[in-house]
Amino acid sequence: MITAPPQIRKRAIRFGGALVGMALVLGGCQHNEAVTASIPDDYKQRHPIAIEEQNRSIVVFVGHARGGLTAAQRADVMGVASAWLHEGTGAIRIDVPSGTPNARPVADTMREIQAMLAAAGVPPRGVNVRPYQPEDRRFLPPIRLTHSKIAAIAGPCGLWPDDIGPSMKNKSWFENKDYYNYGCAYQRNMAAMIDNPSDLEQPRPETPSYTARRITAFEKYRKGTTTATIYPEAEKAKLSDTGK
Repeated sequence: MITAPPQIRKRAIRFGGALVGMALVLGGCQHNEAVTASIPDDYKQRHPIAIEEQNRSIVVFVGHARGGLTAAQRADVMGVASAWLHEGTGAIRIDVPSGTPNARPVADTMREIQAMLAAAGVPPRGVNVRPYQPEDRRFLPPIRLTHSKIAAIAGPCGLWPDDIGPSMKNKSWFENKDYYNYGCAYQRNMAAMIDNPSDLEQPRPETPSYTARRITAFEKYRKGTTTATIYPEAEKAKLSDTGK
């Protein structure tokens, strides 16, 4: 049996180790490139605005010796009724504390809340009342009104999977690409400002024209007079006569 000299065996071992190291490095590069390629370049795809159902709730605190609603609480309840009529997708759930020292004032307050909701146009089937036991009786348990609505959301923001500075791991910096969190705050603020989430998917239909104003404009056009609107009080808003 012929054996290779020790120097040749050492070279072969070194060459084999170098090949294994290069394979590991190339495999890591391919893995990093695959992960990087899976992140979209467009911020609208990285941080899309999603449509989902969310809960909106208010609390009404009731003392031990006084039932009924205060002026601020009445405004809160009317706000819930108006929001439910405009964007509600389910019944208004009212959680009422049970077995508490303020049980009697709570009952008086509940009657006023239900009367206000009915007066605002909320039908009886649109209100679901259920009692609950407070976990800690040391705190004042409130009446909680909750309803669901369709909302637009985006985020969460503040995710930094990579260093945004120049480094060997962050190849996107050398390629002048957006960092991952870029555009997230814009998308989140845009979703919060949208009044009707369906506007993101489809345009609204045209509303009927103001017939009375249109007839007036057509009559002026037929007579050959100007169709511009002249406001009698417009001159009073001027601060000076410069430019005349």
